[in-house]
Amino acid sequence: MAATPQDPAASAPRRKVSRHRGEGQWAMGHFTPLNGNEQFKKDDDGLNVRTRIETIYSKRGFDSIDPNDLRGRMRWWGLYTQRKPGIDGGKTAILEPEELDDEYFMLRVRIDGGALTTRQLRVIGEVSQEFARGTADITDRQNVQYHWIRIEDVPAIWERLEGVGLSTVTACGDTPRVMIASPVAGIAEDEIIDATPALEEMKRRVLNNPAYSNLPRKFKTAISGSPLLDVVHEINDVAFVGVRHPEHGPGFDVWVGGGLSTNPKLGVRLGTWVPIDEVPDVYEGVISIFRDYGYRRLRTRARLKFLVADWGAEKFRQVLEDEYLHRKLADGPAPEQPVQQWRDHIGVHRQQDGRFYVGFAPRVGRVDGATLTKIADLAEAHGSGRVRTTVEQKMIVLDVEQDRVESLVEGLEALDLTARPSSFRRGTMACTGIEFCKLAIVETKQRGSQLIDELERRLPDFDEPITINLNGCPNACARIQVADIGLKGQLVLDGQGRQVEGYQVHLGGALGLEAGFGRKVRGLKVTAEELPDYVERVLKRFQAEREAGERFAAWAARASEEALS
Repeated sequence: MAATPQDPAASAPRRKVSRHRGEGQWAMGHFTPLNGNEQFKKDDDGLNVRTRIETIYSKRGFDSIDPNDLRGRMRWWGLYTQRKPGIDGGKTAILEPEELDDEYFMLRVRIDGGALTTRQLRVIGEVSQEFARGTADITDRQNVQYHWIRIEDVPAIWERLEGVGLSTVTACGDTPRVMIASPVAGIAEDEIIDATPALEEMKRRVLNNPAYSNLPRKFKTAISGSPLLDVVHEINDVAFVGVRHPEHGPGFDVWVGGGLSTNPKLGVRLGTWVPIDEVPDVYEGVISIFRDYGYRRLRTRARLKFLVADWGAEKFRQVLEDEYLHRKLADGPAPEQPVQQWRDHIGVHRQQDGRFYVGFAPRVGRVDGATLTKIADLAEAHGSGRVRTTVEQKMIVLDVEQDRVESLVEGLEALDLTARPSSFRRGTMACTGIEFCKLAIVETKQRGSQLIDELERRLPDFDEPITINLNGCPNACARIQVADIGLKGQLVLDGQGRQVEGYQVHLGGALGLEAGFGRKVRGLKVTAEELPDYVERVLKRFQAEREAGERFAAWAARASEEALS
């Protein structure tokens, strides 16, 4: 008698049925923390750590700091532990956090819109010299970062900074980070609209506000009314871009969901036109969507860009209008493409009031406290009480009378801060790198500075706009995917088979002008030692093969792999 076939379901081993916990979205009812970060945020608001820093940690020292404060909540006040000296890049991903931690901190001063008075700049410089061993790097988000900060000194530093209206609140952490804005808002002759009133109201609503102090991850904001598109709006979580509506006049186009790191995505337009007095409402709506619907299960998917990619712009706009604004937004035009590739405001430019602003270039954002105080002195000596930082690691002095411009330029040159930089000085930027960053694999700042010198020597007549961005790890803090030449730090093999510092090469990325991530040539990596030779070689090929008026990014997109290697 033939055997009767069994029901496969009856014969299969029983599996435990588990209820899917979703992505941890609060709006979907998922409030149970799904990872350690979500747990420590639920246990105590990161804003509250300030009291413990002031009353306990600064008095008892580094060893008294609770681990969840040390590697978590202290970021809500701009503090990260820095990398312990002497740990090479090969150990970055191997060692535990406590093995990488030094007993010193990076402290980030948030400078929304890059706006500083000379008094504030002088205090930043003095704090650097007194508490940070002279360190004071300008970041590509208009901040200033100190290193070598002792926990014992943090309350005194806060007192000094806050005494002139500066802060470190939510400069890091799962929070609304610094709001970048046009450094020449309300100043430039060609401005579409001055975004300053909206920026100030956005800050008032969200900074130090517990309603927005527990986001799935960091939240990056940009706003500008400049036709130069000078705030890298395509790679922010939310961006407001100045446009002129044919019926309503100047206002803002809204972009959401941009970001780089290891999974880069360009922001998308919502297709709306927003008048300046409604920008803060829209901003709060977007940040609230991220808080309520953002993914909290996996840190690698806890950025707004993943939600936007899943929803699409149409659904995102609908949720914004229906659930948060309770009104429809007007449709609006896209911003026009800028007429020039450089958008860093370097050089001498006339202001609306007839005076001038002067943009100048430090080396890859690296300055020091003494230099910052000298910049403040120089600006004041030339009639200016205002300076700005930019998203390209540069600075600007405002409000200079025409007959004082040349003297200011000469004074800056004496500090190695040129307002007439080569394309290489102007276009090269670098992240913190292995000197201080616990995530880094290779050195960046010094190497970027040396690369500038080499290229200026080897290609003295090269005058095309070119961006060369060096990053110490894959996380793209220096925006490698959107540079003409993006250099991602990693360990590579040299000609003798030895493991040495080097870079994977990205070519032809761009923002503003046909934004995109460029290309990676298979297997194209260079050692740190070979870097100047490689960049010189590829730029000479670009000069030889380019068509009339062709930008590097366009050439790199069509060039052969041989030409790019």
